[in-house]
Amino acid sequence: MKPAEKAAVMDAFVRRDVSVLVATTVIEVGVDVPNASIMVIEHAERFGLAQLHQLRGRVGRGAAESQCILLFEEPLSDTAKQRLKVIYETHDGFEIARQDLAIRGPGEFLGARQSGVPLLRFADLERDVALIEQARDTADEMLAKFPDAARAHLARWLGGRQEFIKA
Repeated sequence: MKPAEKAAVMDAFVRRDVSVLVATTVIEVGVDVPNASIMVIEHAERFGLAQLHQLRGRVGRGAAESQCILLFEEPLSDTAKQRLKVIYETHDGFEIARQDLAIRGPGEFLGARQSGVPLLRFADLERDVALIEQARDTADEMLAKFPDAARAHLARWLGGRQEFIKA
């Protein structure tokens, strides 16, 4: 649909001229329709936790009781089971984000991978905050004392990505 058509349909839904809206995830953000009370998400196993949480947040904004129904197709992967369990058990966005980080992994801090096991093989980002802060402080000291050695090590570790860091 063209933007004007989408806007017209949404306006009709808000005015209650239309009682059922079938949409793609375009409704994830920026839609505030207090009378929306039921949402059905097909293939919920394909969505990430943040997106499921955002979609679910589109209903229940008014006085009416609301429900978000997640439909999924079996067999589910272990990851999909974990995500659906989290979204079923909590509405707390912070807890959902924490669980999402635990399930997906943080990915690369200085790279393109947005999920997966990081290069930190022994530290846990949540549990080892004090250790990570101490390592950062030690790294700052080493950079100040041995800048050439630090640059050589970074070049070896980061490869072509070091120019990205300067930006």
